[in-house]
Amino acid sequence: MIAANIVLGLALVFLICFVVFSILIVVDLDKRNIKINFLWMRLFLIKYVNQYRKVTLEESGKVGRLFYLWILSVNLALIFTVVGLILKASV
Repeated sequence: MIAANIVLGLALVFLICFVVFSILIVVDLDKRNIKINFLWMRLFLIKYVNQYRKVTLEESGKVGRLFYLWILSVNLALIFTVVGLILKASV
């Protein structure tokens, strides 16, 4: 039970990181004068992340760090959530 709570706590931490990195990506695109629809931001988030990847790749020849951090945080949040729920159900 304690392990399940720890794993779910880690999932929450990575979920918060995912939200923070999403906001940072949108702010970076806004600074680059790419039009952002803040009303529909959650709906278009994947589009904005893809735009960020393309823009940073064109500018520097490498994909920006925020893209990799965004991918890592969302995947770790999903993995820890699934593992935590499995541990909670098995107890």
